[in-house]
Amino acid sequence: MGEGIVYLVGAGPGDPGCLTLRGKECLERADVVVYDYLANADLLQHAPARAERVFAGKHGAGPHLLEQTEINALLVERARAGLTVVRLKGGDPLVFGRGGEEAEALLAAGLRFEIVPGVTSALAAPAYAGIPVTHRDWVSGVTVLTGHESPGKADARVRWDQLATAGNTLVLLMGLTQLRSNLESLLAAGLAPGTPAAAIRWASTPRQRVVEGTAGSLTELVAAQRLRPPVTVVIGDVVSLRGRMRWFEDRPLFGRRILVTRTRAQASRFSRLLGEQGADVVECPVIEVRRLASPELEAALERLDSYQWIVLTSANGVEVFFDRLLASGRDLRVLHGARIAAIGTETARSLEERHLKPDLVPDDFRAEGLLEAMAGYDLKGARVLLPRAAGARAVLPDGLRSRGADVDEVQTYESVAPIEGTERLRAVLEDGPLDCLTFTSSSTVTSFLGLLDRADEKEGRKRVAEARVACIGPITAQTAREAGLRVDVMPKEYTIPALAAAVVESFRRGEQEEA
Repeated sequence: MGEGIVYLVGAGPGDPGCLTLRGKECLERADVVVYDYLANADLLQHAPARAERVFAGKHGAGPHLLEQTEINALLVERARAGLTVVRLKGGDPLVFGRGGEEAEALLAAGLRFEIVPGVTSALAAPAYAGIPVTHRDWVSGVTVLTGHESPGKADARVRWDQLATAGNTLVLLMGLTQLRSNLESLLAAGLAPGTPAAAIRWASTPRQRVVEGTAGSLTELVAAQRLRPPVTVVIGDVVSLRGRMRWFEDRPLFGRRILVTRTRAQASRFSRLLGEQGADVVECPVIEVRRLASPELEAALERLDSYQWIVLTSANGVEVFFDRLLASGRDLRVLHGARIAAIGTETARSLEERHLKPDLVPDDFRAEGLLEAMAGYDLKGARVLLPRAAGARAVLPDGLRSRGADVDEVQTYESVAPIEGTERLRAVLEDGPLDCLTFTSSSTVTSFLGLLDRADEKEGRKRVAEARVACIGPITAQTAREAGLRVDVMPKEYTIPALAAAVVESFRRGEQEEA
């Protein structure tokens, strides 16, 4: 048994992009991840699938799932078992994160640990709200303090008199429940009531909300807005700069809850493009790729040198085909005699990642577009290998055969609903309304509606009736319309970047019309 180690990792303020490279490296080697509710759960995807995941705490009514002493004992136990443990904590582990207590427990047990600093919300929350905590024309210092001190401290008195007159920007963490008391103490100690102040909830996430006021008015404004933790409070003249420096909330999709239905493996790029525009992206894969046992494909691999064309219609098709090719003991050299055609830039990109440049990519990313693009080629007697999904349209093989081609259509995979799909979609619907549904294939439309009916038999489509529907292309849009959906968004180019851009433009245009 090897020697265990615990990494006390700062998860950042909420935006998963704020995780440090060192934090990511630690997660990638973890046997166990112990995480808090302030650590974005999306970060868990960096940990190996085999890693144990332990949710240590939650916010709200009721006790934490684990007391601090229990967390300490858990870290010690797992590390003594020779495991690599990542303690994932919101913000920075040593900035009011109890990382010091956990390090002391590990030290007392004689165990190795490493502290991996994170982006503290004390600095990130103001930055995401457009508030510079220091500015040479305004203020030269910043003071960070907890708004809720430990009741067991021997001296629990904050020096409000010194803070009120120091002239620094004040940042209060975990101070919402004591906000009135803290502000009254500052005002009584000499802080001007008109000093700009702001409360920032769920900073750096699509749920971010900022309430602006003054030291004298913020308490009532926060109460009127019914703000709930987690909240960071900023007090100082620099808060007034937010009016011209705010950037995060001004992105075109900010606050829009958008459903991505692609397979889990394919969702990340699309989600990133939407997230960069401010969307609250909800990934709910409604299909997964199931590879098929295909004796026809094995037979085709035996005679690859007989094909003049290999036609690939999707990135999934590329992945399955080349995995089987390599598993058979062959490599790319066996393709030297065939031209390769790819439908769509996604398919072409998947080929290029395998160091193959397709000979033909039609401008129209449909079977009809490929048939038109191949009009200049003599296909009479040409052997064509077409490995693709089960249930695909017959337009392509029929069109090729009508021109004299000898087509071997091979079904290599099928799209099926994931086992956990119904429960996942039910949880998504219960978490709030959706602003937009996105579909990247006909199979995502069909599977989504099937899962929707099972997730909520009585309400079903009523729950998503107000959401915009965005489809990647005309075939997907046709499937959606035939199923009774209203298609609001379809890009001119049938690609993931174009679909993301079309969603952005749709909401931007809608806001302009409302204005």
